[in-house]
Amino acid sequence: MTETASGSVARGGKRPRKGLKMKRIFTKPGVHPYDEIAWERRDVVMTNWRDGSINFEQRGVEFPESWSVNAANIVTTKYFRGAVGTPQREWSLKQLVDRVVGVYTRTAIEHGYFAGDEDAEIFDHELKYALVHQIFAFNSPVWFNVGTKSPQQVSACFILSVDDQMESILEWYKEEGVIFKGGSGSGVNLSRIRSSKELLSSGGTASGPVSFMRGADASAGTIKSGGATRRAAKMVVLDVDHPDIEEFIETKAREEDKVRALRDAGFDMDLGGKDIVSVQYQNANNSVRVSDEFMRAVEKGGEFGLRARLTGEVIETVDARELFRKMAKAAWECADPGVQYDDTINDWHTTPETGRITASNPCSEYVHLDNSSCNLASINLLKFLKDDNSFDVANFVKLTELIITAMDVSITFADFPTEKIGETTRAYRQLGIGYANLGALLMATGHAYDSDGGRAVAGAITSLMTGTSYRRSAELAGAVGPYDGYARNAEPHKRVMRKHAAANDDLRTIGSMDAKIHAEASRQWSECLKLGEKNGYRNAQASLLAPTGTIGLMMDCDTTGIEPDLALVKFKKLVGGGSMQIVNQTIPRALKQLGYPQEQIEAIVEYIAEHSHVVDAPGLRQEHYEVFDCAMGERAIAPMGHVRMMAATQPFLSGAISKTVNLPESATIDDIEQVYLEGWKLGLKALAVYRDNCKVGQPLSAGTGAKKDEAKDTADVVPAEPEVKVIEVNRPTRRRMPNQRPSTTTRFTVGGAKGYMTASSYPDDGLGEVFLKMSKQGSTLAGVMDAFSVAISIGLQYGVPLETYMSKFVNMRFEPAGMTDDPDIRMATSVMDYIFRRLALDHLPYDERAALGIFSAAERAAQQRGEDPAALQETVDREALAQSAPIEAKPEDAQSEDRTGGAEAQAGRAAEVAKPSAMTLESHQRFTADAPLCMTCGTKMRPAGSCYVCEGCGSTSGCS
Repeated sequence: MTETASGSVARGGKRPRKGLKMKRIFTKPGVHPYDEIAWERRDVVMTNWRDGSINFEQRGVEFPESWSVNAANIVTTKYFRGAVGTPQREWSLKQLVDRVVGVYTRTAIEHGYFAGDEDAEIFDHELKYALVHQIFAFNSPVWFNVGTKSPQQVSACFILSVDDQMESILEWYKEEGVIFKGGSGSGVNLSRIRSSKELLSSGGTASGPVSFMRGADASAGTIKSGGATRRAAKMVVLDVDHPDIEEFIETKAREEDKVRALRDAGFDMDLGGKDIVSVQYQNANNSVRVSDEFMRAVEKGGEFGLRARLTGEVIETVDARELFRKMAKAAWECADPGVQYDDTINDWHTTPETGRITASNPCSEYVHLDNSSCNLASINLLKFLKDDNSFDVANFVKLTELIITAMDVSITFADFPTEKIGETTRAYRQLGIGYANLGALLMATGHAYDSDGGRAVAGAITSLMTGTSYRRSAELAGAVGPYDGYARNAEPHKRVMRKHAAANDDLRTIGSMDAKIHAEASRQWSECLKLGEKNGYRNAQASLLAPTGTIGLMMDCDTTGIEPDLALVKFKKLVGGGSMQIVNQTIPRALKQLGYPQEQIEAIVEYIAEHSHVVDAPGLRQEHYEVFDCAMGERAIAPMGHVRMMAATQPFLSGAISKTVNLPESATIDDIEQVYLEGWKLGLKALAVYRDNCKVGQPLSAGTGAKKDEAKDTADVVPAEPEVKVIEVNRPTRRRMPNQRPSTTTRFTVGGAKGYMTASSYPDDGLGEVFLKMSKQGSTLAGVMDAFSVAISIGLQYGVPLETYMSKFVNMRFEPAGMTDDPDIRMATSVMDYIFRRLALDHLPYDERAALGIFSAAERAAQQRGEDPAALQETVDREALAQSAPIEAKPEDAQSEDRTGGAEAQAGRAAEVAKPSAMTLESHQRFTADAPLCMTCGTKMRPAGSCYVCEGCGSTSGCS
């Protein structure tokens, strides 16, 4: 617990307030936290995914020995400030942490947060210790901006507002642009804008919010292309009773149809492709704000009224179930829209006297007032798991106090993109403490993610975190005053505190671990209510669960946010270059906790390394399989398992949860309806879904079927006097290949599968024959490939243009797929996709390939430099560019990793299995086929909450 004492610092002539009396958590008096750490120098070299050239290089950077190569690379490339190669460039983690923590400490002293100088030193040392030991991390804007000459923006999440006026709409465009430029995301509710079914004062018809979404989407796309820190992230919300709700629901699904049609026609529709800009509404997540009234109408099968924006009168009545079905169908087709449960959100609102909550940030975890912002910080839960597998409750409480204090200080010195956002944030001081590594913690302690025990642990930890945060907020209110808007919202704020405390009382514990955590949470809530009654609260909001994309990698977390493990194996970058695929280190710990002897643990780990799952692992009891269930793979967690985990933690959060409920490709529209309905019943605030491959595996439009039916009807009608016409058809003639012809043989690897392609040309140029070999003679695959080769070759000799085959086979998706060893074609969605891209590069002129979006590595590099690829002469050294060729781990690399990895490397030696880089990436690629490529480094991203994160460079598509 933290005490308060009388302070001597007065601000602005006001009476002196009590300052905080700090206590040490991890540090020792008279010893600087850096002095107890073993530091080492490393070289960070990042290569360009397009052509293998070096796009970042900084040698001699300094990090603790315990930090992984990946974490050090991400911090060096993303967070170190100053031009590379200049004396101003940061080169040590110490400099980065000192830059940030120094501002926090100085500001806290200036504004009377501490009782004395010793308390300020403790605050400074404890923050530095926690950050360099990866116990918690601030969100990315803190690392980008604090302590630099840039504006001190500390918030990652923003909510805007827009009214039914053209000036307000144009101001919305401008404000979003400023936020995107700074690398953050924003959300907005457009429900105040009149629908396209209502009249303007001039007598004309209004455009409607969907039309204005088009302009905002184009603006976001332009700023993203301009090279912001990360891709523009935004959320657009529309109330379910808006007259344009159906158009809003179907907007992105229609655009996905356009993407598929244009891609099949040969246009470059890949992420970042030159033709993707013609597709609209792709820069935002869409969510429908549903009310309890609407959801009850869905349950009963009743009607629901759509209301005019200005008068509030019902102008149209719809079938609630039919509208709900359209929402689920659109989400089934393209993952949008998500849902936000309006009445639940506002029932837990601490400041309703100021205004309703109408929107959220892009990832849906921050829900509060319009024109406000929230800075985030996340705790690494695995750092609190003791050797005896008990949870370090006492230190978790102390660290939470420390983080809340620091986060509140940041609002005092922060800059904001607009004055309105600054005013609201300073008046209500919204914070967003959360955590990462929950999935790893549960597995390590032998708890299945989708189990009563797992949910009890998660609920208890979340309750303890929020109870401690608000208790600390009440202490801060006693030391430096409550938030400015507290007086008018005191009663509703205290009502919400009682709701949290009541939910904590209702929490049912299962085992000793969660029982101890819950007991401390109960004490924290009791103290919170007492102090809040006396002092009020310093912060209108305290907690939420963010995706923790980049900062999760910075802390070397196995899992992000509230997510379970993605898979049982992961990548480990080596100091000397390359990577290894290793079994997650939480697995041996979980097996030990479950009572397995060391010999059996080693056998099970070896089996997992080979098969990537636990089914039929030697000696592993079936009742323990569920402990190792992951988000994807052989034993994927059921969709409702994700929903139930969200429901277990939601009552203990001020905000909401960034999480996408993943469904298999076989999921139906009914399944999505059920998820949305259960989310409402279980008290969630927001929910998003994603069906595997939904963005490429949507059903064909009804147009084709309609034409078939029309043709059938016509055929049934027999003309009275049929007219017989004789039509002469010019039959194609086969141009056979000569006995001697030039040919090229290409050896290739796609997703670890090797093959050979021999392409023969006519002497006067022009491809005429292709033969493929991928298996032993006599096998089924060899026979199929021979038959395919003959069919393609005969077609070429009969005059079928090569570009026709390109349009049919490029982007075809099936296994094997993934990384290749071809520097010109780094990723392929199938063997056929690779083969015909290679043929296009070898046999088609630049102009024809460009129309199909197929470029060589040298041509892509020229585009990056702003040169004309058409004028480029191909003089590429393929061996020098073959950065994607499989790299076996060198013995000296492994030894070096053991030397630098410390206890982690020694403990995981039995779990490490060296595999080629291509195979390593492929093992995850099969589970994230629809994830976008990173705009920075080109690596396939992986899910992190409702967003995506790149494990290669740390870039995210949303909050971090």
